[in-house]
Amino acid sequence: MTLINRHIAKTISWRIVGTADTMLLSWLITGSFEAGLQIGVADVTTKLVLYYLHERAWFKSPVKNATKRHLLKTVTWRVIGTLDTILLSFWIWGDGAQSVQIGGAETVSKSVLYFLHEKMWYRIGFGIEKYRSKKAS
Repeated sequence: MTLINRHIAKTISWRIVGTADTMLLSWLITGSFEAGLQIGVADVTTKLVLYYLHERAWFKSPVKNATKRHLLKTVTWRVIGTLDTILLSFWIWGDGAQSVQIGGAETVSKSVLYFLHEKMWYRIGFGIEKYRSKKAS
């Protein structure tokens, strides 16, 4: 059960960072605070589910090298996250060009933020102390 708690905690911490970034970028690109807020709120719901599923899938990955794993997780999550943001932005705001701009800006900002988030969580033993000690035995 502790691994699930870890995945939930990672999901929530990333969602706070990711939503703040989405709201800010959406506001700056559309020029509308309301659009940024609406896109950010919608983003919370879809991304919580998608991130949790992504995290669970990656837990079963055979990639053990930490840096390679973090980079691959960053790329796969960014593809999923960017497509989701573009679709949500278009659905809410209705401007295809601005939706792609928001997704593009997120590709850069969130790739850096996600990589740093993964590095931080790699150092935290919450939920995997027993798992790590079993592997060391």
